[in-house]
Amino acid sequence: MPPLHGADEEVDWAAAERRWGVGFPSDYRAFMARYGGGTINGEAVVLLPLPQPGLQWAPADLAEETGNARLAREREGGSGLPDGPGGDLLAWGVTAGSDILCWLTADPEPDRWPVVVCGRHTPERFTVHPYGMAEFLARLLGDEFDEPPVSPVFWDGAPARFVHWREEQRRYLAGLDPVTGEPDPYAGPGPG
Repeated sequence: MPPLHGADEEVDWAAAERRWGVGFPSDYRAFMARYGGGTINGEAVVLLPLPQPGLQWAPADLAEETGNARLAREREGGSGLPDGPGGDLLAWGVTAGSDILCWLTADPEPDRWPVVVCGRHTPERFTVHPYGMAEFLARLLGDEFDEPPVSPVFWDGAPARFVHWREEQRRYLAGLDPVTGEPDPYAGPGPG
């Protein structure tokens, strides 16, 4: 996935670790340095570790979706997950199908955290995958799962594309579709 529209977030990792009480996997750190937060193929959003001000709206960060995943586990019992507190889920992404992509943070070593899909329209509500974030995304984009692990379908034969959240907002304010960059009559700053 070329980082054509990627940008280094220059994350304050010490602040992120204080905020979340854990370190972060090296593949996520590398993703934030190469791509930053943003959208993959218009189907998924990779979340920021800390809140940022936006050009038009605040970009998505880990807080809201982590809360949603933990609440779902608390309410639904976490079938498919190992026993443990709901607080061991930490969201790093969401899909257009309302799935929440998380890490299971029970291991003290972040590079060993598996990905958990908190699915909305999937056979199981929670599914653990024995890969880190980058390998999970690579397998997803490469159509390497027997059954799709998330609700939307990411692969359409076209190459994977990433659009940084700042570029999405710049496009929107210019009257363009945030993902494709094509003219969009519904995009723009609106009356002000």
